Amino acid sequence: MKAMIYAAGLGTRLHPITQEIPKALVPIGGKPLLGILIEKLIKTGIHDIIINVHHFADQIIDLVKKNENFGINIQFSDERNELLDTGGGLKKASWFFEDGQAFLLHNVDVLSDIDLNDLVKSHLRSNAIATVAVRKRSTSRYLLFDQENYLCGWENIKTGERIMARPTKFYQQFGFSGIHVINPSIFNYMEDEGKFSIIDSYLKLAKNHKITSFDHTDSIWLDLGKVENLQEAENIIDKIN
Repeated sequence: MKAMIYAAGLGTRLHPITQEIPKALVPIGGKPLLGILIEKLIKTGIHDIIINVHHFADQIIDLVKKNENFGINIQFSDERNELLDTGGGLKKASWFFEDGQAFLLHNVDVLSDIDLNDLVKSHLRSNAIATVAVRKRSTSRYLLFDQENYLCGWENIKTGERIMARPTKFYQQFGFSGIHVINPSIFNYMEDEGKFSIIDSYLKLAKNHKITSFDHTDSIWLDLGKVENLQEAENIIDKIN
């Protein structure tokens, strides 16, 4: 199985730390976030990874080289000329997933003890075009899933905006965890070009394709795009590893 790591973001929520280094290199327990995640993916059995880069791209590439690619196949998708957001970034790297097999997509700034193998198994059982890891948690933006566990919409509770991809009388709200398993057939249906969000693509595709959720509410999970979560991460890193 292959994987993509989103590491191109500007990390603005982590200023002033990310004025000198990319968020992928923010250290937790003496290791950069990128190294922690790559080691987790290797333990899951993944030995082919592509990393998108933009902000301080050379620092990320140098880290990988200094670690001799962590002993696996690691490639880079260069977005230094234009930051493409999550959907555009994935589409630019689509060449890496030409083997026709489902692949993992993971934000670099997410720290979790989620069982990635269970996530993959859930996806393969569902016959969905994508499976997104979610949790019951408080957030301003929610993914909405119907009674059959299919993505049916999205809402922003701060602005009141709601997008319904398919009609339903019942839905549940979940916070997205920044981790997905995707069937590469999705590239046949992603019509947007340039910079765009993967969530926007999901909402368009959900009208005619199955996009399911994997609820890992009982797992440890932290969004390390937020400065206030860095100390908590230091406290729990031993439990993650």
